[in-house]
Parts: sequence; C-alpha cells; structure tokens
Amino acid sequence: MTFEVLLSSDAERDIEDLYRFIALNDSPDKAEHLLSAIEKACLGLAEMPERGNFPKELERLGIMEFRELHHKPYRVIYRIRGRQVVVYGVLDGRRDMQTLLQQRLLR
Repeated sequence: MTFEVLLSSDAERDIEDLYRFIALNDSPDKAEHLLSAIEKACLGLAEMPERGNFPKELERLGIMEFRELHHKPYRVIYRIRGRQVVVYGVLDGRRDMQTLLQQRLLR
C-alpha cells in the first residue's frame, strides 16, 4: 500500500530555513546533501509510514497520533491520515522539543 506524502506549510518553511542556514554558515553543497537526505526520508514514508516512533514529548502527554523519523540532529514529525502522510515539521532535536511540539502541533 502506497501513501501520499504531503508537507505542511510549516514543514516547507522549516526546510527552507534549514537550507538557508546551512548554506550561509557552512556550504551550499552540505545544505543540498542534507536536504536530499531529508527528502529521501520523507518520500520513504510513502511505503512504510508506521516505521517511525512516537515523539516521547507527546507520548508523555498521551498523544499518540504523531510519529517521527530521525536524521540527527533533525526530527521529521508527521501524522498518518488515511492514505496520506502529512509532515508537520523538520525540527532541530537540540531545541526545547517539548515546548516546540506543543506550540506547533497542539494549537
């Protein structure tokens, strides 16, 4: 069974910001490489979206509808909705994830 993978506007903005930050502070080549790897991970969700684990910050709150993939230090946060996988964020796991996830997903 194949799922359709969609990016929310927040996830698109996260990816654009990440690319811009790495390209300016490291190199455009490294930014391209990282974004290609994240894109590949996101597209891989079309085949096996259940493989991601539940974000521990949300699991503590009893929220089990979101999942995540890791591309250290980044975390791809998504939810399976029928035959679609919606990516809600590509977030730096070194940040205060509890607050960030609550602000982003529970608004």
